[in-house]
Parts: sequence; structure tokens; C-alpha cells
Amino acid sequence: MDWHDSTAWIAFGLIGNALFFSRFMIQWLASEKAGKSIVPTAFWYLSIGGSAILLIYAVHKRDPVFILAYLPNAFVYMRNLQLIKRHEDGPTRLARGAESGIADAEG
Repeated sequence: MDWHDSTAWIAFGLIGNALFFSRFMIQWLASEKAGKSIVPTAFWYLSIGGSAILLIYAVHKRDPVFILAYLPNAFVYMRNLQLIKRHEDGPTRLARGAESGIADAEG
């Protein structure tokens, strides 16, 4: 274990780890409240933040294993946010299409 890094970098990495872990707590609490398994939008924002911080920390440490582990994550998390937004905007898009006589191709 390498504890020879600066205190600031270790704190930065621990903050990233805590942020990344907190997404699981948010998901668990939301699921308990709903009585079924759900993934709240906050889960994806915490995923992006925690993953980005841990990626920066991995680059600082020059650790190729962790760099490759965290590098693609943000794309997946952002795509999930896009899908959520599309789903939330769906009825609005459908209503606009119906008013203009144009069918929504994305359904």
C-alpha cells in the first residue's frame, strides 16, 4: 500500500471513493422507500462525479488498471441520463408532434 502520496491527493482520492460509494446508499434508500428496486437520477450524477475524481486520481498515480477501469464509465452514466431525459420529455414531444400532425419516430 502506497501511503507516500501527499495528504491532499490521498484526501482527493478518498473523496472520490466516498462519492462513488454514496451512489449505492442513495439507490438502496430510494429502493427501500419505494418498496422495489429503482435507480434514482442522483445515482447517475454521483456515478459521474465519483468516477471522474477516481479517474483523475488514477491518472495521477499512473495506474493503467484503474485508468482503464474508470475511463469509459462517464459515457455510460451520461447515456443513462440522456435516456432518462428522453423518457421524461416523451409525452411533451408526442404532444408537439400530434399538434403539428407529425408522428414521433422515436416513440
